[in-house]
Amino acid sequence: MQFKDVIGQSAVKQRLIQSVRENHVSHAQLFFGPAGCGKLPLALAYAQYILCPNRTETDSCGVCPTCQKVQKLAHPDLHFVIPTNTTKSVKSNPESDLFMEEWREFTLKNEGYFSDNDWYTFLEIENKQGYMSVRDAASLLRKLSMKAYEGEYKIAIIWMAEKMNPQCANKLLKLLEEPPAKTVFLLIAEDQEELLATIKSRTALVKIPVLDSASIEQALQKRYGCDPQQAHDSAIISEGDWLTACRSFKDFEDHKLFFTTFQQWMRLCFRAAYSELIDFSANIKNLGREKQKELLNYGLRIFNNALLFNNNLSEIVMLPEDEKKFNANFAPFVNPANLVQIAGLFEEAIRQIERNGYAPLIFTDVSFKMIGLLKKK
Repeated sequence: MQFKDVIGQSAVKQRLIQSVRENHVSHAQLFFGPAGCGKLPLALAYAQYILCPNRTETDSCGVCPTCQKVQKLAHPDLHFVIPTNTTKSVKSNPESDLFMEEWREFTLKNEGYFSDNDWYTFLEIENKQGYMSVRDAASLLRKLSMKAYEGEYKIAIIWMAEKMNPQCANKLLKLLEEPPAKTVFLLIAEDQEELLATIKSRTALVKIPVLDSASIEQALQKRYGCDPQQAHDSAIISEGDWLTACRSFKDFEDHKLFFTTFQQWMRLCFRAAYSELIDFSANIKNLGREKQKELLNYGLRIFNNALLFNNNLSEIVMLPEDEKKFNANFAPFVNPANLVQIAGLFEEAIRQIERNGYAPLIFTDVSFKMIGLLKKK
C-alpha cells in the first residue's frame, strides 16, 4: 500500500515520510487511534516506504519488486502478529503464522480498513475473542533474529497490540528493550489502557486522529461512485470513522426509511390520530423483525440527541441537515419529566420484538402511550 492509497491523514503521512528521509525511524512505534481512522493502512504504507529502494519525497515507487511484494503482504522482511483463536481448521494452539493466508486475503480485500470484529467474523471464531499468545512472540523472535532477506530493514506489524496476553507482552517487551539491528516494530492499538505500561514507555507514540469529513466524502465518491449529497450525509454521520461511513453509505436507503417512518410516527402521536396510528402499526409488520428493532433503536438515538439539543450541545450532533432540523424541532418535547419513561418504553418494545411479540400490537401500545408522554412538561 502506498500513502496515496490511505484516506486523509496528510499530517501523519508527512511526519512518517520525514522520519524516513531524515533517518530518524524509531525502532518501536505505537500507532494509536480510534476505529476507522486508518491505522493499519498507514502502517502498511509506512512499511512499504521504509523498504522501497526507489522512494520519492512523497511516496514509495509502487512498481519495484520490493513494493510489489509488500503490496501483496508477501515481502520476506515484513512480519505480522495478529489476534486469533481456535477455529474449525485450527483446533488448538492458534498463532498468527497459521492464519497468514487468511490475513493476506482479508486485508487486501478490505484495503486495510476493518475492525477486529470484522476479522473474527471472517475467521468464524464464533463468540470467542482473538488474542496473541507467547507462541506469537516466540515465532516473531525467531524471524527477527535472522538477517534481512532483501532490504536494509526488518519490519514487524503487531495489529491490535492490546490483544496480547501477559506472557506474549512480556516476551515482546524483551524484544523491544534489546531489538535486533535494523528492526522496526509498528504496534497498532485502539485501547492504550489494555497495553502494558512498560511496552507503552518503550514505544514512540504516533497519534492517529479521526478522519476529516472532506476526505471521507472524496473517498466515498471515488471508491463507490456515490453522489455528492449521499457522500456528504454519510461523512457527517460517520464522525470521522471510515468504517461507519461505509456502513452508512451501504445502508443509506434504510437510514432514510427509518428517518421518514419515525418522523411520520411522531407526527401522528402529536396529533393523537388514534385510527391512523392503528393503521401505521398494522403496516409496521411489513418491515420485518430486524428493521422493526432498528426503527426503535433509531428512536432511542433521537431521544439522546434531544438531550444534547436541550443542553446547548447541538454542534456535536452529526446528522444530515433535514434530520438535524427535525431533531431540533422534536427536542423540546423530550424533557426530564418524560425521558426515562420514553426510553424505557422503546427498550421494552425492542425486548418484546426479540421475543417474537406481535409487532402491530407492540407498536400500537407504544404509540398510544407516546401521545400522553409527549405532552408531559
